[in-house]
Amino acid sequence: MTDSTARVDQPAPTAPEAQNAADTAAPADPMAVLAKEAADLKDRLLRTLAEMENMRRRTEKEIADARVYGITAFARDILAVADSMDRALKALDSEIRVKAEAGVKALLDGVELTERELLKVLEKHGVARIEPQGQKFDPNQHQAMFEVPDPSVPAGTVVQVVQSGYKIGERVLRPALVGIAKGGPKAAANDPAANDNAGA
Repeated sequence: MTDSTARVDQPAPTAPEAQNAADTAAPADPMAVLAKEAADLKDRLLRTLAEMENMRRRTEKEIADARVYGITAFARDILAVADSMDRALKALDSEIRVKAEAGVKALLDGVELTERELLKVLEKHGVARIEPQGQKFDPNQHQAMFEVPDPSVPAGTVVQVVQSGYKIGERVLRPALVGIAKGGPKAAANDPAANDNAGA
C-alpha cells in the first residue's frame, strides 16, 4: 500500500524533460552536427566577406573624396585673392589702358598674367570658375541679387555677373552672384521641343 502511494505522488515528466532524456538516451548523428556547424560557419564567412567588400568600397570613396575635396577650405580662402585681382583689372576701362604709359601697361599685363596663372592652378586642383553669363538661372549654382527688366532675353536668364562662382569637383564651392532678366518671354516658349509637344 505504501509503495503504490509513493508511485502516485511522483509527478509525470514534462515534455522538455522527456526530450532531454531522449537526447541523452540517443546520441545525435555526428555527421548531421558537423554539417550544421559547417553551414553556420559558411554563412558567417559569407556575411563577413560581404561586410569587408562594403567597407573596402566605402574606404575607396572616402579616399577619392578626400583627394578631390580636401582643399575646399584652402580654395575658398584663395578665391578672395582671385576676386581682388579681378576687381583690380576691371577698375580700369579699356580707354584708360590705351592711354596708359608703358610701365602701367606692363603692370596691368603682369596682373592679368598672374590672374590667369592663379585660375590655371585652381583648375589643376579641380576648382573651376562658373561662367553663368547668358545661361538660365540655376539656384544650385547661382545666387540672384537683383532683376533686370530686359524684354529682349527670356525671363530668368543671367544677364549680369556681380561675382564669379566656383565649383570643386561636382560641388559648388561658391555660387555666382548674378542679376537675372525679367519681363522677357518664358524660356520654355522659345524651346522648339516644347512647341512641338504643345502642337501634339
